[in-house]
Amino acid sequence: MDELLKNEERAVLELRRLYRAQGYEPFKMSKFEPYSLYVNHKEFLISEGAITFTDTDGTLMALKPDVTLSIVKNYRSSERTVQRVYYNENVYRSAGGGRGYREIMQSGVECLGAVTALELGEVVLLAAQSLQKISPDFVLDLSHLGIISAVLEPMGLSQQCRAEALSLLSRKNIDGLTTLIPGEAGASLRALAALSGSLSDALPSLLPLCTTAEARAAYDLLASLSRMLEDAGLQRHARLDFSIVNDMNYYNGVVFRGYVAGIPTGVLSGGQYDKLMARMGKDARGVGFAVYLDQLERLTPSAAGCDVDAVLTYGPDADPAEVLRTAKALRETGERVVLAARPDGIRCRRVLEFHSGEVREIG
Repeated sequence: MDELLKNEERAVLELRRLYRAQGYEPFKMSKFEPYSLYVNHKEFLISEGAITFTDTDGTLMALKPDVTLSIVKNYRSSERTVQRVYYNENVYRSAGGGRGYREIMQSGVECLGAVTALELGEVVLLAAQSLQKISPDFVLDLSHLGIISAVLEPMGLSQQCRAEALSLLSRKNIDGLTTLIPGEAGASLRALAALSGSLSDALPSLLPLCTTAEARAAYDLLASLSRMLEDAGLQRHARLDFSIVNDMNYYNGVVFRGYVAGIPTGVLSGGQYDKLMARMGKDARGVGFAVYLDQLERLTPSAAGCDVDAVLTYGPDADPAEVLRTAKALRETGERVVLAARPDGIRCRRVLEFHSGEVREIG
């Protein structure tokens, strides 16, 4: 039945298996939260605005535009040092451009409690593996707000100038940064903006910019993440990119964003949000990410990596009934199989040849 599912529906099933295998437990929440939860943390939200209504007791409620806020709100410390949860939820957000609101399917994980470098690495690996489930052609961009903060701090910028500098950094606007903070004073920030490439290759160039204890600790974490990704065979998909600048009032530490071929916008976003935990009165740390499944509607079969699992080829003298029986047997194992005299133009995991009543793999 997998072939009958939409891209986002298939992704939900794959991601659920992935998260459960890592010991994450399902988290189910109400569709509604008090509107005050969102208005008090509106900067944390991806889009402004929420669909509101008045409850029977007079409380102004909202259809949830975000999942992380609800999970953090309901977090309670327990005998477990770390709580790992995953979710598949619909959120309700503005479509932008005055086009009303949309119901969006979203999956993700949150790791809350005494989060250490191990849990951070686990979540980053899960993010990469989540993208891999969607498409083999993916990229996970990583940044670290601790390094950005350490570079900005000695400059003594006003709040307005700092906000403008972060905006320019997020757009990799080196000319704008040169105008805003000219000369040697802004050299390190311009170097961060220019730094981009595979995580393992870019780290040596990053090290000279990490001159404080905070920045060096952040560098060591990124180096550790690079080794973890390499051990998992995912290092070629990881890039260092300091244009990822999440709201520093809520996020700290490592932040990341994921992309897959065929979709021009990010399909995954996450990071470490210890500051959000503190602002909501939680004596704990937190890290997580969300996968925006609505974006997968734009993923064509070829962008997803393969059109089918296998192409079963056959010669002009093959018995059609035997070929069909063979294809049926393959499909009963769960594979998506297409029959073709030649496999040209069909993206598949393997090519099979039917000849003289037997099947052999030829590619």
